[in-house]
Amino acid sequence: MERVSQLARMGLFDAKVPRYTSYPTAPHFKADVTPVVFQNWISQIPAGSQISLYLHIPFCRRLCWFCACRTQGTKSIDPVRVYVEILKQELQLLAEHLPSEISLSRLHWGGGTPTLLDAEMITSLACAITQILPFASGAEFSVEVDPNEIDGHRAEALAKAGMTRASIGVQDFDPEIQETIGRPQSYAITQQAVKLLRAQGITSLNADILYGLPHQTAPRVADSVQKLLSLNPDRVALYGYAHVPWMARRQTMIPSNSLPTPEARLQLFETARQLFTLDGYDEVGIDHFARPGDGLSVAQKAGRLRRNFQGYTDDTSEVLIGLGASSISRFPQGYAQNTAATSAYNSAIKTQNFATARGHIYREDDAWRGRLIEMLMCDFRVNQHILAEAFPAHQLQIETLLGQLSNRFEGMVERTPQSFIILPEGRPLTRVIARACDTYELSKAGHSAAI
Repeated sequence: MERVSQLARMGLFDAKVPRYTSYPTAPHFKADVTPVVFQNWISQIPAGSQISLYLHIPFCRRLCWFCACRTQGTKSIDPVRVYVEILKQELQLLAEHLPSEISLSRLHWGGGTPTLLDAEMITSLACAITQILPFASGAEFSVEVDPNEIDGHRAEALAKAGMTRASIGVQDFDPEIQETIGRPQSYAITQQAVKLLRAQGITSLNADILYGLPHQTAPRVADSVQKLLSLNPDRVALYGYAHVPWMARRQTMIPSNSLPTPEARLQLFETARQLFTLDGYDEVGIDHFARPGDGLSVAQKAGRLRRNFQGYTDDTSEVLIGLGASSISRFPQGYAQNTAATSAYNSAIKTQNFATARGHIYREDDAWRGRLIEMLMCDFRVNQHILAEAFPAHQLQIETLLGQLSNRFEGMVERTPQSFIILPEGRPLTRVIARACDTYELSKAGHSAAI
């Protein structure tokens, strides 16, 4: 009880903070990153590099009320088919400006619902990608799979296209909670999807599950986690539901008075966390769990864990290119984001122009602050020597900031001559501590509860 009171005093239950999948976060992007800037950044990728590629498929058969992603509903496959052809045109446009001998270390299809694509579209799109960007040795190809939108033909097409990892959205298995969040998905349907994928040799499995949903209780979360564990995923993302109806209007369908209190959210997280660790999963960062041999667990133990727009990753590529409406790219120079509206995206690509609408060009402090925040989010530790070596001109600023953090979060952190460490009892505060390193104005857009 004393620990909970201390966490409360330090802002855990009332802070609205970013998830820090980028620094600065997307609400701070501006229109000064244009298609010309994006094109120039592409041309500056060193020849022979390995890069990551993200494709956004924004369509869903139905719109889940809890979701705050850039998606749109469709009853017909026709707009999806048109969109896939536009994606192929964007790939060709990218190919015209890429330096030579670029290959893929990671390929991810996200959404939306990428498995809305039929088998023919999956094969066609995958071939269009690898003709331009072949897989590097050891590359991973992951796809977000909706268990309601997968069958044997699509699973076979994905496997033949080289998919190595499936990411399945579970959210919660409780029927009342599913009804409240607009996401009907039985355990049987999810189990069948897993069997389909594994029958095709796709053995690496991710799963997303949420805490903080309406009507959730510790026993209900425990039941959903135990059902998920029976599917034996390699890694699990345990995300806190972000109720942001001012940003995602569909969330107004979810009654606010059915949501758990901040204190109850912490209990829900701890319940799930304990079950995953008891089952042998390693804790990875603030909200991921992985089997000991999984790439995320290995990367964390080796100090190679990184943070990107999909959460935690073991991918060390300096460049991530996002294709499709609203996709975000990351370069050493900054971030670039495509226009969010599918119609505007389609129009830009059809005229042989990139669809870049906004982004961020790194300022002087962004690099060291972003790396410091990433260290906190990935390792719960800042190695001051490594950071100062990478950013020698900012050594005094780094020293000053870590001193301020030590004073502000006393009892939850530890300071040594070379390190700043978030203690295990202070880890729920990680995003709050990261926010204290962020010099950008706090906007509620896109920000969620700290736990």
